[in-house]
Amino acid sequence: MSVLSDKPVRLYDTTLRDGTQGEGFQLSLRDKLRIAERLDAFGVDYIEGGWPGSNPKDVEFFSEAKKLKLSHAKLAAFGSTRRANTPVEEDAQVQLLLEAGTPVVTIFGKSWELQVTEVLRTTVEENRAMIRDTVAHLKKNGREVVYDAEHFFDGYKDSPEHALASLEAAAEGGADSLVLCDTNGGTLPAEVAEICKAVAARIPGVAVGIHTHNDCELAVANAIAAVAAGAVQVQGTINGYGERTGNCNLTSVIPILQIKMGLEVVPDLTKLRDLSYFVDEVSNNPHFARAAFVGRTAFAHKGGMHVNAVQKLARSYEHIVPESVGNSQNILVSELSGQSNILIKAEQLGIQLDKGSDEAKAVLQKVKALENDGYSFEAAGGSLELLIRRELGRYEKPFELKEFHTSFRQYRDGHEPVCEATVKVYVGEVAEYTVAEGHGVVNALDKALRKALLPFFPEIAEVSLADYKVRIIDGHDATAAKTRVLIVSTDGQGDWGTVGVSENIIEASWIALVDGIDLFLQRRRGK
Repeated sequence: MSVLSDKPVRLYDTTLRDGTQGEGFQLSLRDKLRIAERLDAFGVDYIEGGWPGSNPKDVEFFSEAKKLKLSHAKLAAFGSTRRANTPVEEDAQVQLLLEAGTPVVTIFGKSWELQVTEVLRTTVEENRAMIRDTVAHLKKNGREVVYDAEHFFDGYKDSPEHALASLEAAAEGGADSLVLCDTNGGTLPAEVAEICKAVAARIPGVAVGIHTHNDCELAVANAIAAVAAGAVQVQGTINGYGERTGNCNLTSVIPILQIKMGLEVVPDLTKLRDLSYFVDEVSNNPHFARAAFVGRTAFAHKGGMHVNAVQKLARSYEHIVPESVGNSQNILVSELSGQSNILIKAEQLGIQLDKGSDEAKAVLQKVKALENDGYSFEAAGGSLELLIRRELGRYEKPFELKEFHTSFRQYRDGHEPVCEATVKVYVGEVAEYTVAEGHGVVNALDKALRKALLPFFPEIAEVSLADYKVRIIDGHDATAAKTRVLIVSTDGQGDWGTVGVSENIIEASWIALVDGIDLFLQRRRGK
């Protein structure tokens, strides 16, 4: 038995196992290896790689993971106790855990008497023997053993004696840590704290960990309550991925532990946001903009009075310094904005405006008028930047549209449909007329516009479309309703959003497309 004493709290990441049980969260073998390397570099203490007894991919992962040069983290294989009435030496699943070759093995066992009698269909005595025997066998084979007490809080509330006795069985087997699992996610923070203290009093000298689920939106709160009550290991996933509503979100827990509670758990917290985005990108999931600490809007300010206060004293509306977790302050401009929003945005562009100046008033009035027409600049900072440049006379038009035309032809003879766009632009006095086909009208327009401009501006080859979103405004107007199109463009170094609004979805798309390329050229000229 041991207590994890070299760090105040150890981080146990189960993104690669428990996280993949979440809907829409899937990882290839290569994805899992990449994330494992990134977690290690960030400073996570344990990385649970999967269950080698459950599928071929996890077996292959542990084979390939032996080649990883992890500098800090310990890799853990996950599995179950031996089966009922089966000698542990003859249990194939336990043997696979050893064959995985990891320094740590995590096993789960039943803490809830209901699960023992109704699911396992065995006796409480045999259940305790299953736990004790498996832990002892793994320890005999040189493994650090983490025991996950499944359904512990539900089991404790039904029968404290039975739940505690199951933990004692793991401790008797030599478990290095006992992890209390809120498997159903229905326990409240006060209950977690009280029960954690009861465990520490009953089984002193063994490290206690916490594993929570988010069914009541309390996974992070419950983990923090457990740490405050003495837990020294926190299990969770990056961005809270997991079964049902997800697991404890480590991207929230980590800064709370380190900044709010003064417990150093990672060497460089400024890399947190990058890690969060990396896992989203690898798993092909959209990032949650409103995520605490790491979300795009976590430090976004929109209301004029708020922005005015932040401009004077950031901590008046920010609970931490955004850069401490790798994030940044974001001033939004909308119909709710005051002049402070405009002044800060202009300053970010290197333009100094005085509060109350005619220029500041003109920009603000233009923003509010356009938002009244259906525009939204919160996610379209590129279009806002162009607006400010134009209103302040800091804009030089790189090209001018003469006309564009789009068509969609559907054939009855089995021929593939054809989307085509023609574009005529002037660059200076030179006219360029091009035509292109694409997978959809917007793609055809994009190709035709680039084809026309590339001879004059070859650098736009670096720009590509990263996202395209359409929203119908005032849907009661049916097919005559205005359409708002948001396009996100990227040059591989950064991205920017542009917006277009029209009763015609093609025109709205065109406006956003043109702004995206126009802004890129404005910034390049500025450099």
